Order: sequence, then C-alpha cells, then structure tokens
Amino acid sequence: MRHFSARLLLLGALFSFLLHSPLCAQVKQAQNPIIHADVPDMSIIRVGATYYMSSTTMHMSPGVPIMKSQDLVNWHLVGYAHDTLASMDELTLSNGKSTYGRGSWASSLRFHQGRYYVTTFAQTTGKTHVYSTADIEKGPWKAVSFKPSYHDHSLFFEDDGRAYMVYGAGMLRLVELTADLSGVKPGAREQVLIENASAPAGTGIALPAEGSQLFKVNGKYYLFNIVWPKGGMRTVVVHRADKLTGPYEGRVALQDLGVAQGGLIDTPDGRWFAYLFRDFGAVGRIPYLVPVTWADGWPVLGVGGKVPATLDLPVSRGLVPGIVASDNFSRKAGEPALPLVWQWNHNPANALWSVKERPGYLRLKTGRVDTSFLLARNTLTQRTIGPVCAGATALDVSHLRDGDVAGLALLQKRYGLIGVKREKGRNFLVLVSAESERPVEVQRLPLAQSTVYFKTECDFTDRRDEATFFYSLDGASWKRLGGPLKMAYTLPHFMGYRLGLFTYATKTAGGYADFDYFTIDQQISRKE
Repeated sequence: MRHFSARLLLLGALFSFLLHSPLCAQVKQAQNPIIHADVPDMSIIRVGATYYMSSTTMHMSPGVPIMKSQDLVNWHLVGYAHDTLASMDELTLSNGKSTYGRGSWASSLRFHQGRYYVTTFAQTTGKTHVYSTADIEKGPWKAVSFKPSYHDHSLFFEDDGRAYMVYGAGMLRLVELTADLSGVKPGAREQVLIENASAPAGTGIALPAEGSQLFKVNGKYYLFNIVWPKGGMRTVVVHRADKLTGPYEGRVALQDLGVAQGGLIDTPDGRWFAYLFRDFGAVGRIPYLVPVTWADGWPVLGVGGKVPATLDLPVSRGLVPGIVASDNFSRKAGEPALPLVWQWNHNPANALWSVKERPGYLRLKTGRVDTSFLLARNTLTQRTIGPVCAGATALDVSHLRDGDVAGLALLQKRYGLIGVKREKGRNFLVLVSAESERPVEVQRLPLAQSTVYFKTECDFTDRRDEATFFYSLDGASWKRLGGPLKMAYTLPHFMGYRLGLFTYATKTAGGYADFDYFTIDQQISRKE
C-alpha cells in the first residue's frame, strides 16, 4: 500500500509539474499562424464580444467569405457577401476567357449604425462593389457598385457619419462617398492623403505601400499598409494623424518573417492585436496575430519586434469543420444544397449540378465541350490546409461519355489531377500534371469497374509543397498513381491550392459523374 501511495504522489507531482510547465502552457495557448490556410487580405471587426472577418477568394463563387469567432483564433464560415460578382464571359469561363487571379480583391468590413458593410473592388468589372446587411450571418445583402475600381481601399466612417475610402498604391488618396455608399459624393474631389506612403521603408521599393486599412483610436487616425523593400521582406508601415485629411507621419511598425498587411483589433478586456498574413508557398497566404502595445501614441507590433510563435489566446480547435469539412452529400429537409465550405471555380452553371437527382451524391453534368481542365465549369472546391492534409472522394463513372474526364484535382495554374477518362467506350485511370504549366498525362491504367476511389495527400510542411495522388478499387487498399506533384503558388491564380471535384467533356456534352462523398483529413500516410 505504501508503494502504491508513493506512486500516486509521484504521479501527482509529475502531473503538477507538467500542468505548470512552459511546455504545457504553450500547448494551452494559441499558435501562429492562427489559420494555416489561404485566408488573405483579412478585415476584422468586433461587435460586442463577437468578431467577424472578411477575406479574399477572387475568382471563386460565392465570394467575399464572412467568418465568425468568439476568441480571434477559432473561426467558422457564416456566409458570403455575394453569390456571384457579375455575369460576364470572364466570370463564367465562356469563350475561352477566365478571371483567374482577379475577381473580387481585398475587402473592407465595417459596422456602422446597426448595419454591416463589406466593400471590395474588381479589375474584372472595373468597379467598386458595396454590400450591406442588418444581419451579417443570415443576410440578405444589398449590393451596389460604381466606377472606378478603388484599389486596395479602406472604408471609413467618420464620427459625424460621413463615409470615405482611402485607396491607392504608393500615393494614397481619399474620396468621400454618398451617405448610402452608392457612389462618390457629387462634387467631392479626390485628394492626395499621403504623397509617398512607402517612404518610411526606404527608397528602394519593390512593392509600393498598399492594402490600406484605416482606424481611429483615441481621437487619432492610424493607417496600416504593406510595403516591400527591394532585397528585403514584406513590411508593415503605419501612418498617423490628428485629422482625417492629415498631415500624416509614418514609421515601420513590423519587419519579421514577411508577416504584413492587415490592421488593428481590440478585445473586450482592452487588449490589442494586429491581424496580418504571410505568404507561405503553395498553401497560400496564411493569417497571423501579433500582440500590440501602445507607446507615445503609436501601436507597437510584436514581442521585441518579432512575431511570436504563441499567443495569450485560447488554443485552436482546428480548421475542421469551420473552414473546411467533409461532406457525404446527404441533405435533410431545410438544409442548404452545399455547405459554406464549398466554392465553385468561377460562376457555376446551376442547371448542371445537383445533390437531389441521386440522393446522397453530388452529380456534376457536362453542358458543353471544353478544351482544358482550367476552362471547365462547375469545379467544386475547398481550401487545402497545412501543414498537411488529405482529400478523398469516391465516384461513379458509369455515365461518362467518350472524351469525358472526371475526378479529384488540386487547382492552381500548376495543377494536378487524378481521374477517369473515357475513350472509345473504355475507361482509364489517368494522372495529369501541369507542373510545367502545360498538362502532361503522366500515367494511365485501364479501369474495368464503374466505381473508383481517389485520394490526394498534400505536404506543406516547411514549404515542402508536394502532393501525391492515389487510387483504390475497394476504398480500403490504396495505390499511388504517377509521381509527386511539386506545387507552386503562382501569381496568375493568386491563390493557394484548392481541392476540387470536377467533370468536363472534350467531345460531346451530356455525360455526368456522381460523387458519393468528399473527406478532408489533417493527416497523411507518407513517412519521412
């Protein structure tokens, strides 16, 4: 009994040590990045004790995702500002046109007099778009747009209710809007706010100051921008002024790890953070939080000028199912056809997909002949997530027509896909790689059954950026097809890799594929 009691005391001491050790404390804390997935150009507000965030998804539909959190760390999707940005060839992948890397860019999220506003701008339409609602989680959203397209603008409401936008690159300008934000106020003149906002970072500038986000704190105005000195890293520059119209004085606020572009947010208990993002290879641009203190009226970012690895915030519970999620495509009465985690590559053709025609399956139908995967409509996507993830699906290919291709893809300019191609009445397993930016069929095998299982595993650890594709004939035993895909973040697409389900025709429209499920996992089977 004495030995048993001694063991209990020893175990108790060990437990107490672990509980109060730095290691345990570190495990209990949030860690940077707070989201290891492509959630760039964040704009965050707090309403009461609840935080809302908008982000960029460019050519995806629906667009301008809205996320919610109670702790700045654990986020989940609650909606989108728009179903489609507009209807034009570039957005519908028609007549050989696309809007990859364009669509709706950096948004600005604000709450004013009981109403939520999300503004964005688009090279594709040449307009500034304004969406507003009284209920950010349920909508509906009112949409207005006007010319021109104000680059990287920040929406700002002055204390007297007047609305403004700060915008530009290098030279930043200010313009006043109408009270309903439907356009520029008649008679209002655009004025230069800061002649050279890049100046605090030096003279050799590769990327001039942009990504404006304007805030008013304790009667002073603070303007956040990103700038990239030549031979250096992405840098946060902050300007401040006593009046909205200036004059502004600026300084470098953070230069570490290339973490930059974002703004300020405070907590109900009076703490401050800067929300920023970091370009992190093929997974995309990933969000970070940086503690902020105040000194002499300036926000001081970081801990000793550095981005901390951990934060005094609740630990993350993971990105599943708030940001990405598995889906068995079974729907109960009243449930949406597609959960919010899904986005279409460009505007969908809604007549050509269904989760009702065969209950428990996603049916993707071909409605035209396409020349390539990147120009095919109705590729249904979710984000990849880091440091590793795996996406899998099962599909019935018994209704493909000659020339049809269907399967699982990793969408970016240098994409990879594993699928079934039907040729002369026969089905083949194919692995296609566009690592060279031209699609190459790496391997093919004959397929003698109508149901097949596909999986891809992505390793973003330390920017390894490598994907491997697998197939199975029974859903249990997996075999690798082809070699690894070296993923790369390319500016023409301007987006982290997406997992995608697809079907398209190269000869005759009218075929379809049925997808039984999609799963996403934060583990992979590959060994070091």
